[in-house]
Amino acid sequence: MSRDTDKPTNHLKILEEDKWELKGGGKYYFTRNQASLLAFTLPENWKPGTGASIVATHVDSPNLRIRPISKRTTAGYLQVGVETYGGGIWHSWFDRDLSIAGRVVTSDNQGNFSSKLIKIERPVIRIPTLAIHLDRGVNDAFKFNQETEMIPMLGLVSAQLNELGGEKKTTEPKQASSIHDDHHPALLSLLAKELSMNPEQIHDFELHLYDTQPSTLGGVNNEFIFSARMDNLVSSFCAVEALIQSASSKLFPSLQGNVNAIALFNHEEVGSVSSTGAESSIIPSLLNRLSPTAETLSQSIARSFLISADMGHAVHPNYTSKHEENHKPMMNGGIVLKVNAKQKYTTDAIGSFLVRKLVERKGGKVQVYEVRNDMACGSTVGPMLSKLGVRTVDVGNAMLSMHSIRETAGSHDVQNAIDLFSSFFEGFVELDRSLSLQ
Repeated sequence: MSRDTDKPTNHLKILEEDKWELKGGGKYYFTRNQASLLAFTLPENWKPGTGASIVATHVDSPNLRIRPISKRTTAGYLQVGVETYGGGIWHSWFDRDLSIAGRVVTSDNQGNFSSKLIKIERPVIRIPTLAIHLDRGVNDAFKFNQETEMIPMLGLVSAQLNELGGEKKTTEPKQASSIHDDHHPALLSLLAKELSMNPEQIHDFELHLYDTQPSTLGGVNNEFIFSARMDNLVSSFCAVEALIQSASSKLFPSLQGNVNAIALFNHEEVGSVSSTGAESSIIPSLLNRLSPTAETLSQSIARSFLISADMGHAVHPNYTSKHEENHKPMMNGGIVLKVNAKQKYTTDAIGSFLVRKLVERKGGKVQVYEVRNDMACGSTVGPMLSKLGVRTVDVGNAMLSMHSIRETAGSHDVQNAIDLFSSFFEGFVELDRSLSLQ
């Protein structure tokens, strides 16, 4: 059970490495590798073989990751080597106020090590474009080399030399666990200051760049959200909100017969194949621990349903031909059912029917998206999770500029997604019982 003994026994953070002592009516969550989260609530009459109603999303977005050896210097500038993560619209990263976030492996004075999350709130890094006077054809086609022409600058060499009193050279052999020769001292000092420690206490890190411009409402009637990383933090936020609402309901824990769960995965943008991705053991491990015998596990899978929630493509007013004529979702037009005959999305007639009925319970609307035959289809966590044998459907909210550093979504669609997930947690079991598959 959780080692956090100060919390009430029915509302616990649990650890995968521990023995779980679950109770009906309980509320639990666990994280894996500081990157993925799974939270679930148990009905009062919970027992092995109970089904699970799961909303699955992902929390990662395309970005630039600082390389393991990042130190670069050109023409008097401190630069930081980066690697592209996911399929980003990389030209949108130029001339933005960027900063650094991620996690850092640190040590204390007693020789203990820990991994700390970090987010530097102020702009510290930038990728400048070339002035139009030096590239008159830039507006014809903005093309650039991602390896040599998209290198962020951290500061000036002179500033680092003045701060550190000149770069000190040492003849001591480098320790295998030291990363200090691989990065600018100014970068390590910046991280250390944020963590209130000495640079020597930093032993490794995973750091990504992000845009510091805050999210905002926009449009003449505030009908839009302008923000970074809405693919797929909107779905993740809505899933968390819906689970909290259902767990706070006066009807909980006798709300319905299924386990209600949300799974927020990492690494969807690069294939979901990591230990914290959708193809990992996170959901199979949950189902096995809830129903530990082959018989009860099979019963649980048959009684379960999973909503794969990921943002979808709204019709673009300047590129309407990019959508199939009859499948042009609008922002604020309601939940988007994502359909693909090749099963890039998992939606079938049963899943579509169930979503429509669940949306109907809250008075919402449904739209359908299917890609043109002459275009490739995107991916979600749905197809890989359907391999478990759990019935799965793919849905999303319509948005524009997906994978740009600055995306656009509908402000009213946030509530539309929360309503669907809440309706799912509240009413799926009753609805499923009314459906006969012969």
